[in-house]
Amino acid sequence: MTNESAALRLTPDQLTAPIDLDSLGFTTTDDLEPFRGILGQERAVEALQFGVAMHRPGYNVFVMGDPGTGRFSYVQRYLRTEAKRQITPQDYVYVNNFDDPREPWVISLTPGSAGELIETIDRFIDNLLATFPAVFEHPAYQQKKSAIDRAFNQRYDRALDSVERRAHDKSIALYRDSQNIAFTPMKEGKALDEADFAQLPEEERERFHSDISELEEVLNQELASLPQWKRESSNQLRELNEETITEALQPLLEPLLEQYSGNQAICDYLQAMRQNLLKTVIDQLVEERQLEARPDAFKKQLLIEQYSPSLVVGHHTNGGAPVVHEPHPSYDNLFGRIEYTPEQGALITSYRHIRSGALHRANGGFLLLEAEKLLGEPFVWDALKRALHSRQLKMESPWADMGRLATVSLTPQVIPLDVKVVIIGSRQVYYALQDLDPDFQEMFRVLVDFDEDLARTPESIEGMAQLLKTRTSEEGLAPLTAAAVARVLTYSTRLAEHQKRLSARISDIFQLVAEADFTRQLAGDPVTDTAHIERALRAKETRTGRVSARIHEDMLSGVILIDTDGAAVGKCNGLTVLEVGDSVFGLPARISATVYPGGSGIVDIEREVNLGQPIHSKGVMILTGFLGSRYAQKHPLEISASIALEQSYGYVDGDSASLGEVCTLISALSRTPLKQCFAITGSINQFGEVQAVGGLNEKIEGFFRLCQARGLTGEQGVIIPRSNVPNLMLGEEVLQAVRAGQFSVYGVSRVDEALALLAGEPAGDMNDEGDFAEGSINARVVARLAEIAERDREEEEADTESADDAQG
Repeated sequence: MTNESAALRLTPDQLTAPIDLDSLGFTTTDDLEPFRGILGQERAVEALQFGVAMHRPGYNVFVMGDPGTGRFSYVQRYLRTEAKRQITPQDYVYVNNFDDPREPWVISLTPGSAGELIETIDRFIDNLLATFPAVFEHPAYQQKKSAIDRAFNQRYDRALDSVERRAHDKSIALYRDSQNIAFTPMKEGKALDEADFAQLPEEERERFHSDISELEEVLNQELASLPQWKRESSNQLRELNEETITEALQPLLEPLLEQYSGNQAICDYLQAMRQNLLKTVIDQLVEERQLEARPDAFKKQLLIEQYSPSLVVGHHTNGGAPVVHEPHPSYDNLFGRIEYTPEQGALITSYRHIRSGALHRANGGFLLLEAEKLLGEPFVWDALKRALHSRQLKMESPWADMGRLATVSLTPQVIPLDVKVVIIGSRQVYYALQDLDPDFQEMFRVLVDFDEDLARTPESIEGMAQLLKTRTSEEGLAPLTAAAVARVLTYSTRLAEHQKRLSARISDIFQLVAEADFTRQLAGDPVTDTAHIERALRAKETRTGRVSARIHEDMLSGVILIDTDGAAVGKCNGLTVLEVGDSVFGLPARISATVYPGGSGIVDIEREVNLGQPIHSKGVMILTGFLGSRYAQKHPLEISASIALEQSYGYVDGDSASLGEVCTLISALSRTPLKQCFAITGSINQFGEVQAVGGLNEKIEGFFRLCQARGLTGEQGVIIPRSNVPNLMLGEEVLQAVRAGQFSVYGVSRVDEALALLAGEPAGDMNDEGDFAEGSINARVVARLAEIAERDREEEEADTESADDAQG
């Protein structure tokens, strides 16, 4: 190994950042105090505190971050804590609008009193049933009613008596029943039937006919005022009924009016109820014969449907402000709905069929929603913005404007809206709303940004251990040993992809602990130790590793061509990362390049066939700029070259292959073989500096497994950007191989360093005149370009001479 390559080789200590067990200061998590709050999210916590405390319109909150960072559980817990300190909002009920039942009234009440009002009205209805129709059976009422009936009957009888006397003088009898009045001829004090009447002389029969006609006219004259008598009698009876009902209602309603004298809306409703009862009592409790035969339960239900308030939202007296999470924010679930009942082929509804939504329940407090679910529901986003802007909660069907609601509906009175909406979503959704919705920034002015990771400090390590203590205690899991906690923290550091950071994806860490506890149960051990953590990690890798295992088998069998020894011109092993579901793994991929004279330039085959995504294409274009500025200062870059990621049949994105691609092109230009025992990853800029890339740990381990399966030779290794060293958290197998000198990891800062490692010889430095060291790789590239340029010049001169000869 040359001194230069030895300097680039990373030590085992640089490949990971283990947790110092001695610094933990405990034996098991049972020795620790529970952790409350959220770990390492000070910026988010401060923003949330500000958003909750800021009581002005528009200061709703958007919580941004990745799932699994504890954002939802912390926000919900914090809101509930703060809500307990705030005043409890008003209760609301809907009541019947007797003048227009399609527009029910809303009544606000002090917290916790809505249920009391409903019970009060329910007792009032029971009292109504006990009072009516019993009050109409009272002797005082019956006497007054009989007097009215008697007065009418006396007038009626006097009129008939006068007619009857005149009829008697003419030997004619007057017969009357409940329906009809008739006249019948008499002879010798006996009424004649039709047969006897027919035997009378013609003259006598005519006289009877004439007298009866005269009597009928007299009867009509006497009874001409009968409709007026009936009206007067009916009016007197109605006045008597109203007076009787009013007097009976007085002791029932007066206590209610006195009880709710401080709430004008309830008093107005009770007065309206009093007026409506004047009709309802007669129609439903007294005169409806078909109802009188029905049980009191049926009558009570009819009265409840007319008079009992319909609860919109009720609270406990000292429960604080509500915190409502709506997991399915459909239009009806948020804004409420009006239900319908089929009756005789028609759909009917009433104020009793109004059902509240999450906004009703959260009014006066906090509403917690998930952005992706919210935006996936039709009509909801625009309706929510309208409600927040108007600060009114209006219940209406979104289908009505589309003509799909063909039945009669209700227009309930609007409710004042005072709610702070907290939406939890991803960064993509937040920035999309900012770009596409001009109202979003005005209505959600507070951003709570949860970071994906946090600084790895003694304080955060202690906090994470305490958090593990809290979770294991809450879920009944066994305690973790200090070594197990250290392994979990190492896993967290790997998730964060930085030796100085811990992952904030708490759910992934808790999932690992739960799976490790399961393996502990199977083994019958009292505490969770490092071995259980390792088994859980391997088990998950096995469960999700079908695709990576199949590709690995194809490499070993030669279906996928990857060399791990020897050397070849225009070929090297790149490192890629694949993500399939929740499985992320690294795989080597052959990068190849060919060069030949021509003017096509560098062709990216992936881009030409529309498999190369923008970032990959950008990397190839930067590569072209680097080659031109490096080697084409004295000769034009008149070449044709093609680059490909071999046996890649899907989309390719990212610029992490550009370092390998430039080395492969230089190999093809200089005809220098590259060692196939290496795999390489890294991005470059136009000055040949190597830049950091992602997925380093998976990439290195993917190539290591292939080399391990074929047999480690001590020559194999990977080349990565030097700036990526802080991101390394390699597995124990790789670390052991590096310690044993069977595998190597190199960190490079410039293209020349990577090229020297791959080629096994110096790339060649440039002197002050702009020339490379003679015989070096870079010098051979310049010589090849000069050769191609000279050949092109000679061909152009030959073409010019041929053209001159043709003209001569």
